[in-house]
Amino acid sequence: MFRIELSDSALEDLKVLRKTEQVLIFDSLETFLVHEPLTETRRRKPLRSNPIASWELRIDHFRVFYDVDTDSEVVLVKAVGWKDHNTLFIHGEEHQL
Repeated sequence: MFRIELSDSALEDLKVLRKTEQVLIFDSLETFLVHEPLTETRRRKPLRSNPIASWELRIDHFRVFYDVDTDSEVVLVKAVGWKDHNTLFIHGEEHQL
């Protein structure tokens, strides 16, 4: 089992979301990242040369960006955002992937 940690910036990203959205994301982190966070699925995929993180978890229109340390078995959530059509927003700012 992997332990999930959130960076300070990911915590700030979550603060701009509604409480129900925060609960959805936390529940999904427990469901999809505690076991086998490096296994590619329909919800999880590795990102190629991305400055934010090396993996992405899709939860409805939300995106969770994370890195995995296999030695210490830690999943570090680095950013949380949402997509509106083809535009990604993290902490209210538009980002390119």
